[in-house]
Amino acid sequence: MQIPLTKRAAAEALATGFLVATVVGSGIMAERLAGGNVAIALLANTLATGAALVALILNFGPISGAHMNPVVTLAVAMESGQPWSDVPAYATAQITGGIVGTAAAHAMFGMPLFSLSTHARHGNAQVFSEFVATFGMISVIWGCSRSRSSAVPFAVGAYITAAYWFTASTSFANPAVAIARCLTNTFSGIRPGDVPAFIAAEIAGAVAATLFYRWLLPNSLVVEES
Repeated sequence: MQIPLTKRAAAEALATGFLVATVVGSGIMAERLAGGNVAIALLANTLATGAALVALILNFGPISGAHMNPVVTLAVAMESGQPWSDVPAYATAQITGGIVGTAAAHAMFGMPLFSLSTHARHGNAQVFSEFVATFGMISVIWGCSRSRSSAVPFAVGAYITAAYWFTASTSFANPAVAIARCLTNTFSGIRPGDVPAFIAAEIAGAVAATLFYRWLLPNSLVVEES
């Protein structure tokens, strides 16, 4: 029997909250401990995020799919893996959970719950990076779910870990995370004014990857975990 939408949405909110708390909290911790070495801080932030993704997908996947990302939900709906009517509830839960995750991370480090970021992330290179990062993430989900669905949690975690380093934007690849990260003026933040272009690129990357895999692997591509 399918789990009710309210419970699935709650799982998405909690999972996304933990993901953002990991991204923001590990960024704060890394910045404090790295002694000004940005590379070391980014490495610590990367490893924490990749590890959390694996754990969260394994935990919440059987409940809600563990999308934690509106563009993943969009991609799944495009391939009839989820009713379109579920998309607004999922996206709302993900965005809300992400915002609460930022507040939780700040609270754990004794900071104000929210502080608008001044960290500039703009320009064609950064926006294109978000397109590439999201295209790659959705490709990993579709490719692995088609051949070996049990590998999806590990593949997604590994891909995001790598994408932190090969993209100029450090691979947000997630509108809910981008919105949440504009509310932290810390290592992982992004200026609010830079968020819309990131979100547009992320949506474009997800749609492009889904259409490409619809052509590449024309059989039904339904993911249960991502």
